[in-house]
Amino acid sequence: MRGARIVDWVVAVGVAAALLTTGVSGQHPPPPPPLDALGWALLAAGGLALAARRRAPVAVLVVTGACALGYQAVGFDVPVVAYLFAVYAAVRAGRRGVAVVASVVMLTALPLSMLLLRDGSAGEAFAESRDVLQLAWLIAAGAAGEALRQAERRADEAERTREEAARRRADEERLHIARELHDSLTHQISVITVQAEVAVHLAAKRGERVPEALLAIRDAGREAARELRATLEALRDDERPPHGLDQVPDLVRRARASGLDATLTIDGRHGDVPAAVDRTAYRIVQESLTNIARHADAGTASVRIDHRPGSLVIRVDDDGAATPATAPVPGVGLLGMRERVTALGGSLRAAPRTGGGFTVHAELPVGRTP
Repeated sequence: MRGARIVDWVVAVGVAAALLTTGVSGQHPPPPPPLDALGWALLAAGGLALAARRRAPVAVLVVTGACALGYQAVGFDVPVVAYLFAVYAAVRAGRRGVAVVASVVMLTALPLSMLLLRDGSAGEAFAESRDVLQLAWLIAAGAAGEALRQAERRADEAERTREEAARRRADEERLHIARELHDSLTHQISVITVQAEVAVHLAAKRGERVPEALLAIRDAGREAARELRATLEALRDDERPPHGLDQVPDLVRRARASGLDATLTIDGRHGDVPAAVDRTAYRIVQESLTNIARHADAGTASVRIDHRPGSLVIRVDDDGAATPATAPVPGVGLLGMRERVTALGGSLRAAPRTGGGFTVHAELPVGRTP
């Protein structure tokens, strides 16, 4: 962006210098004071106005046209180069109708201004204006702007098509991985878990002591099955409607159904939340409640969602056994949560409280997220 501004200023200064040089070397004598000072100022202003041609093409078109009419009227026979640049910029920005109307006005007003403010016949005025503002140059400037605009649009369309193709291939690969994982791992883990369950049941039925290794195998199989299901759900996420803040009450109800005294509080005005923030907020609450159920040994949990100007704040607290002295090692769930929040430009704090229990506090921006 900065490089484009530098280029714009270089073009503006170059055109202004060219206009002033042409004014100095003109065949006609300069107008008398104070008209000469006005003419020089209009020549410089017309060229320097081109520095804003990308940001305000219509305004630059009007300014350069007015400057051209002004310095021609006071006696400077200088081609309206700055105005041609402005026509090119306006057409490139997609303002073709404005450029056509402005050019028609220029073609009409230029000979009239010369006729009214200079001594001479109507024929001479029209001849001079024809030399100054050739219709062919106007058409060439507009055509150049339109050609570049079309080229940029085709380039943008090609880039968007490439991105969509890459996203589609990534989705297909993700679904392929999900199917492979399901086919190759789910069955094997299920077999291991069932066999371990049967062994534990038979040992208990015979009154034998169940080996710790067998219990560990059974528990590991259950945990692996749960983790695999969660992974498959994430991989297949695009096949189903995305979860968001509207589904958070369902998470809290399921937590209560499992025996956890969970509460939900929603504060602030519920405005439009970007889709990425909506999904991430759901995942934060989901992962937090899952961790509480698995690891916290907690009886109560509170979920608070606060809609603030420019941000969405999520806080999940529990009364579990975690303390700063026995801080748990962050698992995959917390790491994934932190990655989601960081990708959105937000902040996350997940740590035990001094008085006991664990807190997850996330702040997600809602104003600058696409």
